[in-house]
Amino acid sequence: MHETEEIWSRPSVIEWSQHLLDSYRHWIGRELLPRAGSPAEQACALFLAPFVVVSHGIEADPILNYGSDLALRLWETSWEEFRRTPSRLTAEPVNRAERERLLEQARTRGFVERYRGVRVSSQGRRFLVDQATVWNVIDSAGLQIGQAATFSGWTFLQPAEPRDQGSADRD
Repeated sequence: MHETEEIWSRPSVIEWSQHLLDSYRHWIGRELLPRAGSPAEQACALFLAPFVVVSHGIEADPILNYGSDLALRLWETSWEEFRRTPSRLTAEPVNRAERERLLEQARTRGFVERYRGVRVSSQGRRFLVDQATVWNVIDSAGLQIGQAATFSGWTFLQPAEPRDQGSADRD
């Protein structure tokens, strides 16, 4: 469905990865992952992490601007398709108001932890996200430039079957 083709090595992705990591540390008070090596090595580690990382910008209708390899696999899409997707489309219409409340809460507080909600892949596959953290992405001046989320557990929701567990363990 997608090629990793060293997406993480692009200068814009390296820069955004630093914003994601720095902002996570700023709001949460700990590192999202070990900050060893150069910014490019950290961008690689983030992209290939065993947990999902996604983010969007601050447009009126925010567009997704980052998805880790695991996120691209979960949302069943390519990097290029993912980055053209309005963030709201990651939730079904019935769940969008609840999603917007979560994002507003994160905008106000800086971050939200232990979020749980249903999301949908580009192919219509539904999954329940569990224990997600959502945080504001800020630049070096402290100005908000986006929002991001990370999680390592999810459950696929299939109408014909009870539930099929899918997850990647962090740590």
